Amino acid sequence: MHRMVETGGQIRGALQAFPFPYIHRDISWLSFNYRVLQEARDERVPLLERLKFLAIYSNNLGEFFQVRVASNRNLIRIGKKTKRELDFDPKEVVRRIIEIVRAHMIEFSDIFEHQLVPALKEHGIHLLRRLELNEEQRAFVEEYFINHLLPYVQPILLNDKVKPFLANAVLYLALDMREKDAPEVIQYALVQVPSNYLPRFVLLPSPPGEHHVIMLDDVVRHNISTLLPGYDIVDAYSIKLTRDAELYIDDEYSGNLLEKIKKSLQKRNVGPASRLVYDREMPRRMLRYLMKMLDLEPLDLIPESRYHNNFDFFHFPDFGKKELKYRPMPPIVYGGLRDKRTMFEQIAERDHLLMTPYHDYETVIQLFEKAAEDPLVTHIKIIQYRVSPESRIMNALCRAVKNGKRVFVFIEVKARFDEEANLRWGEKLEKEGVHVRYSLPGLKVHAKAALIRRYEDEEFREYCYIGTGNFNEQTARVYSDFGLFTADERITSEMVRFFRYLEKQQLPSRPFQHLLVGQFNLFSELQSLIDYEIAQARQGKKALILLKLNSLQDPLMVEKLYEASRAGVEVRLIVRSICSLVPKVEGWSDRIEAISIVDRFLEHSRVYYFYAGGEEKLYLSSADWMVRNLHRRIELAVPLYTPYIRQQVMDILNLQWRDNVKARLLDAQMENAYRTPAPDEPLIRSQYATYDYFKNREQLYAEDGNS
Repeated sequence: MHRMVETGGQIRGALQAFPFPYIHRDISWLSFNYRVLQEARDERVPLLERLKFLAIYSNNLGEFFQVRVASNRNLIRIGKKTKRELDFDPKEVVRRIIEIVRAHMIEFSDIFEHQLVPALKEHGIHLLRRLELNEEQRAFVEEYFINHLLPYVQPILLNDKVKPFLANAVLYLALDMREKDAPEVIQYALVQVPSNYLPRFVLLPSPPGEHHVIMLDDVVRHNISTLLPGYDIVDAYSIKLTRDAELYIDDEYSGNLLEKIKKSLQKRNVGPASRLVYDREMPRRMLRYLMKMLDLEPLDLIPESRYHNNFDFFHFPDFGKKELKYRPMPPIVYGGLRDKRTMFEQIAERDHLLMTPYHDYETVIQLFEKAAEDPLVTHIKIIQYRVSPESRIMNALCRAVKNGKRVFVFIEVKARFDEEANLRWGEKLEKEGVHVRYSLPGLKVHAKAALIRRYEDEEFREYCYIGTGNFNEQTARVYSDFGLFTADERITSEMVRFFRYLEKQQLPSRPFQHLLVGQFNLFSELQSLIDYEIAQARQGKKALILLKLNSLQDPLMVEKLYEASRAGVEVRLIVRSICSLVPKVEGWSDRIEAISIVDRFLEHSRVYYFYAGGEEKLYLSSADWMVRNLHRRIELAVPLYTPYIRQQVMDILNLQWRDNVKARLLDAQMENAYRTPAPDEPLIRSQYATYDYFKNREQLYAEDGNS
C-alpha cells in the first residue's frame, strides 16, 4: 500500500493547510477503497466473493473519478483569487490521487491475474483468452460474433481532422493497424465493446466437469479483422474514458429546480474527461495519439491491465458452486412485531429495534402496507432519498391514497446517481394523488424517517420509524443499518414539527429538545456533548466517546476530538470510509483509537455514544461527521431512551470494537493493517457475531415471548 506519512500536523505534500493532523478526504477515501481491495486479496474470503470485491473496488473507483476527481480538476481551473480561499492545493491532490491509484492498479492486476484466475482454474473454471481457444470454441466465438455482436461493433477510423467522442464508462478497443497495401502507414481505429448490451462473460463449449469462459472483449478481438479487410491488425488495447458526473446546483440557482436537474442529467454523459484507463501494454506512440485526439493530459491517464470495467464481475457466473460463496445468512424474522395484535398496538406498547440485513426488511415494508389498509390510519409522511426501482413501500403509499389517507412524500432529487429514479417515482406518486415535495434550495434532505398518524379512542396518535438507512428494499439486503419503531411522545411530537417544516416550510415554533436536527441543533448539540466530556475529563472523572460513522471529515469536529483527547477523554472510532482524523499522534490524539470494518455487508449505520457523567447518551443518526452532513443537509439523530434497546445497540458496538478478524487499524501511514488477536484471544468477526446475537434473541423471544 502506498504510504502517507504524517509530518508536522499535515500529511506529506501539504495537501491540507490545518494547524493539526489532518488527512485530505480524497486521500483517506482511497485508503478505504484499498480496504475493499484487501478483501479481494484475502484468501479467507470465498473465491467468487473475492471477484465481487474486485467489482466493488472498481465501481467505487469509477464513481470517485466521476465526482471527486472531476471536482478537483474543476477547482484547478478556477481563478487564482478563488483558489486562494481553499485550504488545500487541488493540483497536488489530483497528483497524489493518480500516484496512489496507479499503485493500486498494479496490485489489482496481480490479484486478478496471479491469484484469482489460477484459483478459478483449480475449481474447474477457466477464464480463457482468444489464443487459448480450441477449434470448437473458435467456431463458437465466430458464430456468436455474427449472431449477437455485429450490430454493435462498427469500427471508427481515427484521423487528425475529426475528434472522436467516447461515451462515459464504455469499453472500447483501440486498434493498432497497418494498411495491407502500404505496411509503412500506421492507422488507428476504435471499436466499442458492447458490454452494456450483452453479457460480459460468454460461456464456451467445455469438457465434462469444467466451465470455460471468455470475456466479451476477446470475442471482439478475435473477430474484428473481418470488419477491416484492408488492414492488418497489429494488436488491440482496451481503453475507457470516465467523464465528470457532478451536478452543479448551488444555493443561488434560480428557476424551476427540477427542470434544471433534468437538463443537468442530460449533460451527465458528455461532461469533460476525468480519466482515461488504458492497457499498460499500449505503445507510447499510440497513447500520445489518443491523448491528442481526446484532449487529455498526463494526469488524466491510469494504466491498467488488459481488461477494464471490472465492476462487471458482479455478474460473473457461479456455475452452482455454492462452496465458493459466503455461507447463507438468511434474514432473521423479527418476532416482536409479528404476533396477532396490530403492529401499531405493539409499537404503542414499547419501542422496537431492527437491524438489517440481519433482520428481515419485511417488517419495515409491512409497516407501510398495513398502514395503507388500516382504517384508523389518517396520515402517512415519509422521506425518500434513494428509492428501489420496484418499491413495495412506494406502491403501498399509492394504495393508501386510494384508501382515503393523506400521504406526503418528500423526495430528495439531488441524491447523486439516483436523481432519475427519484424523479420517476415522484411523477408516479403525484399521478396517484400523493402530495410530493422535491428538495430544498441549497440543502439536501438526508434524514431517514416516516411518521404515521392514527385516530385512536377519539384522539390522534403518532407512530415513527427513524433509521440510519434509506427506505430501499434492495440495499437493505447488504447495508447494515438500524431502524427504530417508536410511539414515544417525546419523539413523535417533535417529528410532527419536523415534517411540518419539510411539507410547509414552516419553521418549528420551539427548539427541538430530544431530536438532533441538521440546520437547527445537530452540530451545536454534538459540540456541547463533546465539551461536556472534556469538562468531565479535566475534573479527573470518567469521560468516553464512541462513534460509529461512515465518514469523519469535518475539520471542526476533528479539531474538537483532538481537544477531547488532549483533555483526557477516551475516544473510540469505528469509521468505515473517510477518516480525516489521525489517531495515535503524540500530543494530539494519544487517547484516540480508530478501526474500520470491511466485510460481506456494508457498514452503514451511524451511532453516537457519550458517557455523559454516567447518564450515557446514545443516538442513532443519518448523519456522518462531514462538512456536508453537519452544515449543508437536513439530518436526524434520535436518542434511544428504552433500556433494552440501548443495551442491544451497545452490545453490537462492543462486538464491532472487539472485531479481530475484519477490523483494520487506522493510522497516519494508512497501512490498513488487520487487527490481530492475542494468542489466547478468541476470534471475533463482528458481522457473524451480530447475526448470531440477533438469532439467539429471536430464539429466546420464541420461547418466552420477550424480545
